[in-house]
Amino acid sequence: MSAPGRWTRWVNWVQERETGETLAFLRIALGLAVIGTISTVVAHDLVPFLWLDAASGGYREVAGHGFLYGIIGVTPTTVWGGVALGLLSGLLVTLGLGGRLPAFLALKAIQELTDLNGSAGGSYDALLTNALWLLVLGESTRTLSLDCYHRTGQWRDDTPILAIPRRLFLFQLVLVYWSTGAQKVSNYWTPFGGFSALYYILQQPTWHRADMAWVAWIYPLTQVMTAAVWLFELGAPLLLVGLWARRWPESRLSNLARRLPLRGMFAVFGVGMHLGIEALMNVGPFSFISISYYLALLWPSEARAALDRLTRAVSPKAAPG
Repeated sequence: MSAPGRWTRWVNWVQERETGETLAFLRIALGLAVIGTISTVVAHDLVPFLWLDAASGGYREVAGHGFLYGIIGVTPTTVWGGVALGLLSGLLVTLGLGGRLPAFLALKAIQELTDLNGSAGGSYDALLTNALWLLVLGESTRTLSLDCYHRTGQWRDDTPILAIPRRLFLFQLVLVYWSTGAQKVSNYWTPFGGFSALYYILQQPTWHRADMAWVAWIYPLTQVMTAAVWLFELGAPLLLVGLWARRWPESRLSNLARRLPLRGMFAVFGVGMHLGIEALMNVGPFSFISISYYLALLWPSEARAALDRLTRAVSPKAAPG
């Protein structure tokens, strides 16, 4: 194919549209993730401890002030204002009220608060804010939202939206796994270290939920899972290659990609991995945020069919005549 032909194909792909059910599912999950991330800190009375200077009840001097706090200063009033903004915007994102603005405000609230104390967060903060950026990019309130109900008088709207935001969720998910796998350079993740990384991770009190000495009895299983997780992460880009290959003209590779249940295989292993992490380890909101990304694997037609089944299940049956 000529260069102009490839460019036209790329432009057409970027401009493709689909109905918005999947992006709406992502919006709801991520709105709940914002609420959960901030409310956990509030519920444990850790807002002053983590995000204020020692003079105001914190355990240390806050290392950075971010953009907004560098202007308005770090005080109990401004920090609690950021907390309130984050909770309110998370609620609006979940309900789908206000278009793109609540997603942007939730993004900024999370960024500003976590920038106050880099030692009190984790990589899941960036994973969450990246997702919120994609909600700002997409029309996530097109359907299944209060915006939709206000605009149409119904909860659902089949007007197509750009598909690229949902696809970028998949790209972000694959990028996270691949980059994580590429950074696992310790011998413990490889045959040279006996694939022992998972066993040692589960013995660290800072991570596990309870005493994990019993894992020694299933040490070979931890070796198998260590290898499986490492290979899954390194091989994550194959998901995108396979999904893209399905669009190619008839060939051995495109036929193989169409036959293999790529999304199902990826989701079963990935979601199962995160559920296992959540069950055995204390990693904050990481598991919920990560699993939320998997909603992007749903084609909108599948999400719509699931909604139809749910609607039929909960709607009252007609009384017999």
